[in-house]
Amino acid sequence: MLKLLSAPPNPLRPLFRSVTYTRWLHLLVAVVVAAACVVVFPGVGDVDTVRGAWLLVVPLPLLVALGLLPRTRLAEGMQAQLLLFPAEGEGGGGQFGAAPSRSWADRGRTVLWLVLRYELGMATAFLSVHLPTLVVRLLGAAGDRWWCVPAALGCLVLLPAFVIPVGAVAARAARALLGPSAAERLAALEARTERLLEHNRLARELHDSVGHALTVMVVQAGAARAVGSEEFTQRALEAVEESGRQALEELDRVLKVLREDVPAPARRPSLAEAERLLAAARGSGAEVDAEVTGAPEAVPGPVSREGYRILQEALTNVVRHAGAVPVSVRIAAGPDALELEIRNGSRTGAARGPAGGAAGGSGSGLRGIRERAALLGGRAEAGPDGDGWRVRAVLPFDGALGSAA
Repeated sequence: MLKLLSAPPNPLRPLFRSVTYTRWLHLLVAVVVAAACVVVFPGVGDVDTVRGAWLLVVPLPLLVALGLLPRTRLAEGMQAQLLLFPAEGEGGGGQFGAAPSRSWADRGRTVLWLVLRYELGMATAFLSVHLPTLVVRLLGAAGDRWWCVPAALGCLVLLPAFVIPVGAVAARAARALLGPSAAERLAALEARTERLLEHNRLARELHDSVGHALTVMVVQAGAARAVGSEEFTQRALEAVEESGRQALEELDRVLKVLREDVPAPARRPSLAEAERLLAAARGSGAEVDAEVTGAPEAVPGPVSREGYRILQEALTNVVRHAGAVPVSVRIAAGPDALELEIRNGSRTGAARGPAGGAAGGSGSGLRGIRERAALLGGRAEAGPDGDGWRVRAVLPFDGALGSAA
């Protein structure tokens, strides 16, 4: 019913669209190649004779040679974008490869495009010159022959009736022949996937580092206000200052990754700096008991950095959701894997989870822990442990090379 009530299409609308005339101009540019051939071969310039038909064939070797040049595809794509799709609303944005030809398939498509554009352009130029001339002659003879006036009007209609569909054909051909190849589309998809993965990694970095620092600062400030001890308040302010400084460093490092016009960001923290995480947790009121075995400083870089983030997120969850409770931390650097275990008790007698309740293990923090472990080919688990909570992660060293790549 809606279709029946809608207004019928206006056949004159294309005459008032700028894209009609830019496409017309794009087709007429092909005459430049024909003019160059007329200079070299003067005999083919008489298009009013049969010999002039050679003008449709003579330039083809030149067009083939031009199409084999890698940068021709780039130049033709730019012209097609500007003239065949002058406005973003015409659908041309992103339709053309923004790079020279990289394969023989790209060169072959460029050659086909040049030949098609030339032939369509020559037909358009021929009609653009001869139809107006014919109209003038018919109107001049209208005094003696009455039928010359309607014939002249028919010639006027014939020109746009030819140019508009031919321009649309050229636009479709440009998309097919100058658009990105399958390899270019795959490369663009891979690049987009890499950007998304990098964004997700940076989001985890911000969540773990800045979120940890802000949690410690909030807990410290609340504890200082509740205790009312000048000595404790002084220690709390020092912890808040240190946590804020660390958060600023981490935020600056992540922002440098997002900006391309700055030097390389500072290195990410590793397990060699785990003591400051333990100190921050202790400053928040938690009773932290740490056990370190092996040589954490000898752990491969990717494993050490991801292990630091896992420890940071686990301690953040303890401070945020369980409060000032006993916490045991075990860091075991073995010969082929790193094992982390963080346990906390609860003074309320209920197992405290990542959301402050007994269920789950489905928060974004614990999901980040599992993702970091899986990235290195390891595993991580979290769940209730008696009247408390336990997080355990095993990170194999043989996954470090793949992570670094």
